[in-house]
Amino acid sequence: MTLRSLLFSGSVLLVGTGEAAAATRSNTHRAHEVQPAAQPVVLSRNTETEPVGVTVSAARRPIRADEIGTALTVVTEQQIKLQQRRTLADILIRQPGLNLVQTGGMGGTSFIYMRGNDSNEVKVRLDGMDINDGSGASGAFDAGQFMTDGMGRIEILRGPQSGLYGADAMAGVIDITTAQGQGRFTPFVRVEGGSIGTFNQAFGARGSAGRFHYNVVLDHYRQVGFHSVPVYLENYYHANAEQRNRGNMNDNRGANIRLGYDITDTLDAALTARLIQDNYHNYGVYDMMQEACGTDGASCGGYATGIGRQVERSTQNEAVVRGTVHHAAFGGRFDHMLGLGYMAVRRTYTTLQNDTAGQALPQYDPTYYNASRIKLDWHGTADFRRYGSLLVGAEHFYDWFREADNVSGYPLAVTSKGMSTTAGYGQYQGNLMHILYGAANIRYDSNSLYGNHVTWRVAPAIHVPGTGTVIKASVGTGFHGPSFYQLYINNAYTQGNPNLKAERLLGYDVGVEQTLLHKTLRFGATWYESHARNLIQGQYNASYVYTYYNVDRARMYGVEAFVDWKALDNLTFNLNYTWTHARDATTGLALPRRPAHKFDFNVTWLPVKDLSLSGNLLYVSGWWDTAAVSPYGTTRAQDYVTIDLAATYRINRYVSVFARADNLLNRQYENPVGYLQPGRAGYGGFTLSY
Repeated sequence: MTLRSLLFSGSVLLVGTGEAAAATRSNTHRAHEVQPAAQPVVLSRNTETEPVGVTVSAARRPIRADEIGTALTVVTEQQIKLQQRRTLADILIRQPGLNLVQTGGMGGTSFIYMRGNDSNEVKVRLDGMDINDGSGASGAFDAGQFMTDGMGRIEILRGPQSGLYGADAMAGVIDITTAQGQGRFTPFVRVEGGSIGTFNQAFGARGSAGRFHYNVVLDHYRQVGFHSVPVYLENYYHANAEQRNRGNMNDNRGANIRLGYDITDTLDAALTARLIQDNYHNYGVYDMMQEACGTDGASCGGYATGIGRQVERSTQNEAVVRGTVHHAAFGGRFDHMLGLGYMAVRRTYTTLQNDTAGQALPQYDPTYYNASRIKLDWHGTADFRRYGSLLVGAEHFYDWFREADNVSGYPLAVTSKGMSTTAGYGQYQGNLMHILYGAANIRYDSNSLYGNHVTWRVAPAIHVPGTGTVIKASVGTGFHGPSFYQLYINNAYTQGNPNLKAERLLGYDVGVEQTLLHKTLRFGATWYESHARNLIQGQYNASYVYTYYNVDRARMYGVEAFVDWKALDNLTFNLNYTWTHARDATTGLALPRRPAHKFDFNVTWLPVKDLSLSGNLLYVSGWWDTAAVSPYGTTRAQDYVTIDLAATYRINRYVSVFARADNLLNRQYENPVGYLQPGRAGYGGFTLSY
């Protein structure tokens, strides 16, 4: 991507959004609109979202975002609706400090890289429940099947957060909160259709009745026919017309629920649940290669597979349920919460094959991946007013994993294991003369498989009086435990290593944020650096069996910058830029799938009453990846730019219509290498509400 073409793309976006745009609320990528120091943060349990400029996740309680040194981003429900982002993956890829890759379009497996760290070093939580996928090989969270319906707030904390959040928060935390109902009964129905065989429906209701509040959303997303194999790979494997047109299918059903009851003015209870049922069929480059090698193995190492047709099928059933009881005691001087959560994931993976004569092959039977997690936790905050506050908490987890690997010609391989984790943590937060703010925390984790770990974090923020300048900094440690799969898997292809140690990290950042023009303009930049050791890497051992070792060290550093400008009451510009330098400290090579540069620009405009428009430009520079053809060495991925436009018009109080155009320039790009992403696509629909 040349500078000239990037500038041209930016001009297209500005022209397009100059004729339309999006809303009075800023599409800020950070919690930037800070209230004056004299105004306290006032929150109600019945508010749908926290006030702008407030973070809940950075300190496990609501505080102003400028009172702690944590680098963070807040995405609101309003922003999600304005941009018509239907998938969580589509939201995360546009946030500073993050890179996301996804195989095979909607429904494909996704990987989230934060500040150059591996995807399994990012902890993801939903309504306080840890939801990293224990059934996967690395234990990473997969955003591929998470839709945004029902989500009220997404907070992204960058930098090591293990001092509060424990294992897997080595690179940072993504904390998702389901929107809470309030006010009158408000039902809705939304129907959407468009390119790539898209047909989506969602319906639900939210509101409150006396002390009871509720938000329930049911949704169904379906996309059929997306072809993810790039043209050069089709040519390499001499694909025929049928193979060049064979596409993927994703069918996703979900239920998102949040119920609450205010028992008294100081005591309330809540129940949240997210249920996902998905069926995904994928035809990718690996399947095309197997078919190409069916009778002629010349390009396949001399081995003919005997396969005439192949497609991969996976199913996923996931449930995340959590109940909480919250109590404010002693006139609000001590606020505490007790929670109990459960998560279960059931996945199957099947490779469907026919031989070159069209007869079904029984080579691969379904492989089952099951994982579950139970979490019991408590935390409380003592408010000492002018002397600060003290947070203390404790958690206990029990995790269980089971894999049944069915491969024809081998005995049934079953791996089943459980582990428990008990943790305690504390954090002090305070300020000195409303100039020096900050927090310091420490946590102890005891795990039955990979031992005991102590982590900590210090995050000060300095307010320069009378200038609108805030200087932020943080330093802390993090760790990530090996997954069940890496420790204990035992099948025909892979052997776990029970002697693996936890990965460790030390990271710091420092930045400055500035407010000007009566707080309508905010900008800032942050430098970050992290050093990781004991990184787990898969290798073939002397017996040619794939296994895992603690062998790698890595150094990651870079810059995150932003500009948010509310030019008019109805016109807002938001920009963020990320520079990432991530290297294997052992070999000096660049870590794969970490682009050096990422630039995201968003415009929102409300030109007339009831019409909102949004425009977004995303640029991602090239990165190193694994080649999709033999001998599968390292290759350089091409950079790409996408432009998206979205519009919503409210016809009356009952009916709204909307339209969206994605990848307006029809950029053909792979992310990751070997997996083509959707080209130009259009969608539209209507929403009925009361």
